Amino acid sequence: MKDICTMLFSKIGPEDIAFFRSVTGDQWVICEEEQLRISGSDQTEDLCFLPEVVLRPGSTGEISQILRYCSGHSIPVTPRGAGTGLSGGALPVHGGVSLDMRRFNKILELDKRNLQVTTEPGVITQELQEFVRAAGLMYPPDPASRGSCFIGGNVSENSGGPRAVKYGVVKDYVLNLEVVLPTGEVIWTGANVLKNATGYNLTQLMVGSEGTLGVITKIVLRLVPAVQHDLLMLVPFRSAGQACEAVNAIFLGGYTPSALEFMERDAIEWAMRYVQQSPVPLPEDIQAHLLIEVDGNHPGQLYEEIEAIAGIVQGFDIGEILFAESSEQKAMLWNLRRKVGEAVKSNSIYKEEDTVVPRAELPALLQAIKRIGKEYGFHSVCYGHAGDGNLHVNIVKQDMSDEDWKHKLPEGIRELFGEVVRLGGTISGEHGIGLVQKNYLDIAFDPVQIGLMKGIKQLFDPKGILNPGKIFAD
Repeated sequence: MKDICTMLFSKIGPEDIAFFRSVTGDQWVICEEEQLRISGSDQTEDLCFLPEVVLRPGSTGEISQILRYCSGHSIPVTPRGAGTGLSGGALPVHGGVSLDMRRFNKILELDKRNLQVTTEPGVITQELQEFVRAAGLMYPPDPASRGSCFIGGNVSENSGGPRAVKYGVVKDYVLNLEVVLPTGEVIWTGANVLKNATGYNLTQLMVGSEGTLGVITKIVLRLVPAVQHDLLMLVPFRSAGQACEAVNAIFLGGYTPSALEFMERDAIEWAMRYVQQSPVPLPEDIQAHLLIEVDGNHPGQLYEEIEAIAGIVQGFDIGEILFAESSEQKAMLWNLRRKVGEAVKSNSIYKEEDTVVPRAELPALLQAIKRIGKEYGFHSVCYGHAGDGNLHVNIVKQDMSDEDWKHKLPEGIRELFGEVVRLGGTISGEHGIGLVQKNYLDIAFDPVQIGLMKGIKQLFDPKGILNPGKIFAD
């Protein structure tokens, strides 16, 4: 079997451009350098890999023709959503075609009787959520970039978000997918039912496959009834370790918040500076915060829950709890949390690691991050979905030398990931492996497991043209 990492690809010539124009029309074949540069980057660090052409197909049939042609001519194709990814999954590292899915932007059907929605992949996640909310329904997964990311990208990365702690991640809502295979065939992966024990689960194989196995063109999602009320509080801790300990104490107390987010001091301080607002006091002795939300349809019950959770966290060394008293205050607090990533990026060159461990191991994970940072000379800003054990570790360059950043830091990251796995976790909770984490995959999986994954890739994509250079080390 030829290794998918050593495939040789063809450069795109005039005859290829002519074929693409015959499929999509002239206006959707884009060769201008400015547009190539936009498609060559996403939100992953400062990386940029220019494609040779950007294609914006408008139908499943057009994608089928493009992939069949590219497979036959050994032209690499990199699917692209909104460009909000954090692992380099949509970067065309081998040039070729950037397959821009923005024209697949229609919500096709809302089936209220069965609590399902069928959508194209280029619909913005928040717009989909608002659409179904108007019908009294809810699609819960809410990544931080929900106001700009595409639902197709969420499926490709198996995205999560703050409310995954109660409601689950994208995989828990995908029922069926229309997919164009790299060889041009079009398939549906499952059925529009809540239970399916019919053969291998191709739907869940596609979810989180990062655009390496097929191009998703339609998505059927299950929905849940919308909740009517929520309460939110921000709890300051004098110890970041105690904030992590409090997370598990809440669950052991019998409560499941709809969101439970961790932000250490730098995270919330930088976010307030970034949004140019200071909605919460930040005394010198406060080292971390938990943002805790409960939701439901019975206000009295929610008040009892939030008060009980407040009682639990008061058993730790905390400051004054802030209870959000209005929808505006809730929005302000959530805006702080959602802007942390952008705030960190605006401060320094950075790398973001997406660690996840069993929830009870969060204190040990945080301790390991800080110990390894001291050993290797890097500063980290930690935040994330503590209720899931999912901690985002933003490593900022600051005064670190270029030499240490290039050579010493990867050793520190490898040691950190080894500690994550030792604690029973893994190296990505929701951002994917993509380009920037592929050299660490061997920490999470042994050669047999990686061999099975490569075999699946080979079966789906025998020419290795679809999103090459991702997931597997070169």
